[in-house]
Amino acid sequence: MIAITPLRIFRRSGPVFLIAAVYYNGRRREVARIVVERIAIRNPGATMKPLMPLISHLVSRKGARNVQIVLRLLGIFSLLVFVFSVLFHYIMTLEGRRFSWVTGLYWTLVVMSTLGFGDITFESDLGRFFSVVVLLSGTMFMLILMPFTFIQFFFLPWMEAQAAARAPRSLPATTDGHVVLTNPGPIEISLIRKLRQSHIPYALIVPDLADALQLHDQGYQVMLGELDDPDTYRRARVERAALVATTLGDTVNTNVAFTVREISESVPIAATASTPASAGILELAGCNRVIELAEMLGRLMARRVLGRDARSHVIGEFGELLIAEAAAGGTPLVGRTLRSLRLRDHANVNVIGVWNRGKFENAGPETVVQPATVLLLAGSRDQLDAYDGLFCIYRGAETPVVILGGGRVGRAVARELRRQGMDSRIVEQRADKIRDPEKYVLGDAAEFAVLQRAGIEEASSVVVTTSDDDMNVYLTIYCRRLRPDIQIIGRATQERNVSTLHRAGADFVLSYASMGANAVFNLLHRMDTLLLAEGLNVFRIPTPAAMAGRSLAESGARQQTGCNVIAVARAGVLEVNPDAARPLPADAELVVVGDAESESRFLERFPPPERPSPSPS
Repeated sequence: MIAITPLRIFRRSGPVFLIAAVYYNGRRREVARIVVERIAIRNPGATMKPLMPLISHLVSRKGARNVQIVLRLLGIFSLLVFVFSVLFHYIMTLEGRRFSWVTGLYWTLVVMSTLGFGDITFESDLGRFFSVVVLLSGTMFMLILMPFTFIQFFFLPWMEAQAAARAPRSLPATTDGHVVLTNPGPIEISLIRKLRQSHIPYALIVPDLADALQLHDQGYQVMLGELDDPDTYRRARVERAALVATTLGDTVNTNVAFTVREISESVPIAATASTPASAGILELAGCNRVIELAEMLGRLMARRVLGRDARSHVIGEFGELLIAEAAAGGTPLVGRTLRSLRLRDHANVNVIGVWNRGKFENAGPETVVQPATVLLLAGSRDQLDAYDGLFCIYRGAETPVVILGGGRVGRAVARELRRQGMDSRIVEQRADKIRDPEKYVLGDAAEFAVLQRAGIEEASSVVVTTSDDDMNVYLTIYCRRLRPDIQIIGRATQERNVSTLHRAGADFVLSYASMGANAVFNLLHRMDTLLLAEGLNVFRIPTPAAMAGRSLAESGARQQTGCNVIAVARAGVLEVNPDAARPLPADAELVVVGDAESESRFLERFPPPERPSPSPS
């Protein structure tokens, strides 16, 4: 045995010394591991980096077996070269010629490699027969066996090792405060964008290597591992994670939560559930927050229905601060600017923005109210009541809301509307989904006669809730053509189809992706976020250091970012519509509204101060 210490190998350096130590030292894997660590310390990201996957493969059991096979083949080849060189001298002596040993080696390799320079040839039949044997042996070894062996046992494992290195099986030991995700679905993709904006690390666990490599090439931080293996979560450092989120099927989510709880009793776990029964089981498995997406999406879509009257309808709240929407059509608001309306003087409400056919615009003094405009209001309960007192007399007719799709989301919309005292009709094509025949219309929503029976000609709003985005686009275009004045609320399963639904004529679009991502993101306790519509959020953050002691006018937050600060909370007191000339206290919290782009600009220009996350309840 050759006794070479790892440090001496490293100082002499070079892959040849490393491989020699690996395969001739009695403790080859331990020696190689030390050498690899030594190289990583001395040469971080340097010339040895491309060889690291190969070295890791060589020190494995499979790699050691492959090298032994290659060494045996090389030994057989060397023995053949030696034997053929000796026979070359013997046959040349029989022919009465003499050559040096170097010439014999030269002739053997030239013939075996099929180069055949022809400068040295045999004259006898025995010599020519020997040349044919050497030629065939060389063809088999040098053109078939050795290239195949190199590709099979060195090149392909090296490429596989390099590919596997792009999808690591564990996170660094120093990883802390990260989010562990288990599914590369629409919710996770939307959540990852939010995490990146807030500079929060994450790891996406993927069981399949090909999927992991594809996601890695797309720029995602992935880790290879089985979702039902406790060791996967140990290697993901789940005990130091800020959150574990899983949005797979109910049974898989239950297994993930139960497995994570085996590793850590304190890490927060968020999971999605399709039914209330599954929600209870997931809580028993250890989930801190169970999100019933269908129910949540149905409630949000129902809150967007504005067809009954011109009063304000609350769509979200932050303590005493209420966020509401009010339709302007059919009221004296149409055709006038916000400056001339003086709503803040009459009702003390703040118009923070307007919707026009699904497009959100920040409200300014010169903003003109159109017939299709929906006002986004911010104020207290008393302030909104004052607004309702001014406009409650308009559009008082009660008409049913038409809901297209009788799945979980459609039924959730109907339940929420019923709770608000509004009537609805669900159009469903499958008879087995019909619960109450008086509230359902059986048939294809693409048929005009079916929509007529549902009351499309008198309805003030249509809610499109099917799980097929293509069908939702189709139905939105159809309903907009039938009723250009009707309010259309659409659902998008994939976030990329939100803009398509807006172009098709939807006034509002909500998707699983943004809604689920916001619900999960809120569990991080970095900031509270309320999804008003696709891409429009109200979020609550501690006063940024760049704004503390300065007034809103001095900070220029609205002009620089497009976000609007609508309230300031301090010592349990919420000041709605704060004075733009008053300095902001450093120990307060700001309630800010803005779309996705303006929110990103705000967080970049005015990052919130760091604060420790509270313990999970």
